[in-house]
Amino acid sequence: MYGHVEKLAQEIRKGAASVEGVEAKLWQVPETLQEDVLSKMSAPPKSDAPIITPNELAEADGFVFGFPTRFGMMAAQFKAFLDATGGLWRTQQLAGKPAGIFYSTGSQGGGQETTALTAITQLVHHGMIFVPIGYTFGAGMFEMEKVKGGSPYGAGTFAGDGSRQPTELELEQAFHQGKYIAVISKKLKGPSAA
Repeated sequence: MYGHVEKLAQEIRKGAASVEGVEAKLWQVPETLQEDVLSKMSAPPKSDAPIITPNELAEADGFVFGFPTRFGMMAAQFKAFLDATGGLWRTQQLAGKPAGIFYSTGSQGGGQETTALTAITQLVHHGMIFVPIGYTFGAGMFEMEKVKGGSPYGAGTFAGDGSRQPTELELEQAFHQGKYIAVISKKLKGPSAA
């Protein structure tokens, strides 16, 4: 709603695109809230990133799905999008494709890990391979002096009331996640990866 997920997504895309032979695209899911509701919430204008349709998922070799958290789970907009992927599920067109997760929460107790855990069920039903970042981000995973979002499940940030922006460390973790999953996606696709 306030652009936090998009900022992380831009860094993830940069990280993925830094891997030779990988093309990374940034998409957004359709908004489900009415304009008057968004206005009352002081939401800024939506990004100019293209709106994805469920069938476009089948064209990708891998994914990093990002969403804000609502009550410890992905926001309804993203859940509604995934609910529309029944045709892909029925034919298992996403099976075997790697997928990562990243998120933004309102606070430190806002559900960063529960959001990832509840989102994994969507990947499992599609037969996707969940690719967490684990502790591959190195020392950044152990930062204790500064407030930092993210976890071994994926990159993350804290939005607070919307005024807190992702920190440099959170953006670096997002870049790392994009690069990490791009390398894995390329390995899984094999020598003809493009």
